[in-house]
Amino acid sequence: MTSNTTILKHKSRIIVLLLCSCLITGCAGGTGNAGNSGDEGINFSDNSSVHNAQSAANADNSASSPETNTSDTSESGQDSSSSSNPAEDPAFPFVAIEDSGIRRECLTLIDDIIECDVMHGFTSAQLTVIRNGKIVYEGTHGYVNSYNPDGTPKTDSARVTTNTLYDLASVSKMIGVNYALQKLVTDGEIDINDKVVSYLGQHFVDDTIYIDYEEGSHEPLETIKEWKANLTIADLLSHQGGFPPSPKYHNPTINPQTLEYDPEIENPLYSAVSADKAAKQATTQAICKTPLMFESGTKVLYSDVDYMILGLIVEAKTGKDLDTYLKETFCEPMGLTHVTYNPLENGFSKDDCAATELNGNTRDGFIEFDGIRTQTIQGQVHDEMAYYCMGGMSGHAGLFANSVDLAKLGTLMLDGTYGDTRFFSQEVIDQFTAPKSDDYKNWGLGWWRQGDMQRTNYFGSYASSNTFGHQGWTGTLLMIDPEKDLVIAYLTNKINSPVTDKDANPNKFNGNWYTSATLGFVPELIYMGMDSDEDIEDELLEYIDGLVETSKEAITDDMPEDHPARKNAEAKEFLWELYHNEGFH
Repeated sequence: MTSNTTILKHKSRIIVLLLCSCLITGCAGGTGNAGNSGDEGINFSDNSSVHNAQSAANADNSASSPETNTSDTSESGQDSSSSSNPAEDPAFPFVAIEDSGIRRECLTLIDDIIECDVMHGFTSAQLTVIRNGKIVYEGTHGYVNSYNPDGTPKTDSARVTTNTLYDLASVSKMIGVNYALQKLVTDGEIDINDKVVSYLGQHFVDDTIYIDYEEGSHEPLETIKEWKANLTIADLLSHQGGFPPSPKYHNPTINPQTLEYDPEIENPLYSAVSADKAAKQATTQAICKTPLMFESGTKVLYSDVDYMILGLIVEAKTGKDLDTYLKETFCEPMGLTHVTYNPLENGFSKDDCAATELNGNTRDGFIEFDGIRTQTIQGQVHDEMAYYCMGGMSGHAGLFANSVDLAKLGTLMLDGTYGDTRFFSQEVIDQFTAPKSDDYKNWGLGWWRQGDMQRTNYFGSYASSNTFGHQGWTGTLLMIDPEKDLVIAYLTNKINSPVTDKDANPNKFNGNWYTSATLGFVPELIYMGMDSDEDIEDELLEYIDGLVETSKEAITDDMPEDHPARKNAEAKEFLWELYHNEGFH
């Protein structure tokens, strides 16, 4: 039986159960996702697009199957075909799931978890799995923009395809900056022990102002300047530079000592919000003014400033902006067309991009400052400092990609090569991915490591200690396991949903409550039964039982009926019925 037939049969049982659920509850699209509600009722067309080796090999089947999303839902700026069913890359051929060592039932369960979540209000997702240099799986779910600014579901949004670009958030740090530095180190053009001042100039030290950070070292300004003078690239890569997590250069009213919003206090590090070259210049000056909280190398503190500076160093060294260097050095030789900063300035439309926050950066009206975006963000980077202060292109955020191109880039970290082209030496890969120290086994140079099971929320509990990768705040994950020759790129836009309770937590969106937003569930399931023929159905059923139990535990009595925690629990109950009633066949 072909994979398309299997998936179509599998989708049909979801639809049947959804029909039964609606007949029982009398709903009219109430349990569906954003595109399945309103006057149109329930849209029973397939919400997902799944592509694997067998569907590629069976062209006649894929042409007529709803699982292989061949309809053109957007005009991709850099792909004239605009088809979501990608042409096969000779360097990354498709492989039948059964020949990959990954279990079909695990991928099917991942597909169902996301699909059930989308039916119950989750936003969208895109997933690519590459193993042993071959594409095992590509799948898409949901719509590029799921909700209106008032929080009601949209009914007119384009479907996500395999070409849809996602805002990678902090995954940009690895692809936009680490890759550049690793290439420059491989080529002998940069030494990670170089001092920052040698690239940014003496004003990086001399312009430093004094801020007595509440949680800082409380040392005098001259001492802080000495620390900055000795700061190295390695310190920044290790997140031991000593900079505050986020000085919020874009916000004019921040208490510099607490780094918290305070409308009564002027932020002395405020730069600009014009999102242009002038803003970038002003922000570079603000970075030079920024004092350290503690001496570099003495503490680990994750800071976006570290990578803003590293991005500036790459640009200073190469004479090219991050976008140009990335495309010329990596994307063009690899034939990758869906990786870019500032998509709307590089041939893509809004509907080519998965949207993020519904009301600009206001957290549904909680945050205000002059120049703040208030419209739904789509095709622009969500991160405030990357957009307002750096014109959308920064070392810490700003990159967009689809999951397949991101996964292909991820494979460079396995042996440094693409075809006959070497990008990184093995020595440099080992240098950047080795544990920082025995006390920080979960950190490499920029890369997050599994270490002693310290990244299970992202990499799952089966990944080896040497697995590494990064996640992004918008709901993105890149994971690489050299021991299993495995790369996973899982992208969501979970923040394309209302803020659940802006007074309690303005940074928690409805999308955060769903299993699909947890990221780590994807590798957790992919590893189950890998490279074995053992029966894992009972193990998978236990996993589903655990999801149901966990989803119920997240509910409190004061939550209204439409609370996303309850919707997530409904999705897990739906999933439970699907598998306990229908099984795996």
